[in-house]
Amino acid sequence: MGSYPDWIVAEVRKNKSGLRGAPARDTAGDLAGARLHTVCDEALCPNKGKCFAEGEATFLILGDICTRACSFCAVSKKKPLPPDPGEPARVGELSRRWGLKYVVFTSPTRDDLPDGGASHFAATLAALKRSAPGVKTEPLIPDFGGDGAALRTVLDAGPDVLGHNLETVPSLYAVRKGADYRRSLKLLGDAKKYRPASLVKTGFMLGLGETDAETEAALKDAVSAGCDLVTLGQYLAPSKGHFEVKRYYTPKEFEAWQRRAVELGFRAALAGPLVRSSYRAGRLYSQALAK
Repeated sequence: MGSYPDWIVAEVRKNKSGLRGAPARDTAGDLAGARLHTVCDEALCPNKGKCFAEGEATFLILGDICTRACSFCAVSKKKPLPPDPGEPARVGELSRRWGLKYVVFTSPTRDDLPDGGASHFAATLAALKRSAPGVKTEPLIPDFGGDGAALRTVLDAGPDVLGHNLETVPSLYAVRKGADYRRSLKLLGDAKKYRPASLVKTGFMLGLGETDAETEAALKDAVSAGCDLVTLGQYLAPSKGHFEVKRYYTPKEFEAWQRRAVELGFRAALAGPLVRSSYRAGRLYSQALAK
């Protein structure tokens, strides 16, 4: 970590210390016992220790293998397994056991499935509502290849927040193999039009080589599409074989982007060096409702 800025090194060390405590061990044990994956593990999230210590995790449904090969991502790229029909119920049961009030769950991209996994997302939403009545839900979905019916399948299950990350600015979309900026932007807009009652959320990584003008333009695009919530975090390369970090933003720069996002029209924004799309998701949702 010698090449990382001091503020990132300090924060990661503090977060990792949380993994040594009993709460984090209990979290990891419960997940293993329920045969559930988390994006915290598979994407090498730097906040894992902090969140596990607080009994929080972002569930990763539909396995831990992605059918795309984005150059910034640590999730495994191999042949995926068929969906596990018992997985939604296990997510619901563990959420009940943990007493969660707000649940975020996501998946790798599953281009091998006819609906991209949309029916599994809907089944997970239904299971959460059965097992933990009153729980707030935030599915963070892939683009489903632009399939509008798949998007509606998820929205018909009644999520409180529908998340889909734009990730970066249009000029850098080569890092998102198989993705398309305009397709993702259309998905966000279609989600808001189809189900206005659900908040729509997106997220960006900074540090891939974007200019400030490009970031501002992308934020304006997201607001125009109907996005209510946004996160901005520092891109950290999972390994030397992944896309290289071009710039490290300071905490003050992230604070400025958080303020700017709200000025541009988002109902709530969260930005910081280690902010990820599901980080403090429940709090961000509450901030938006307070407005």
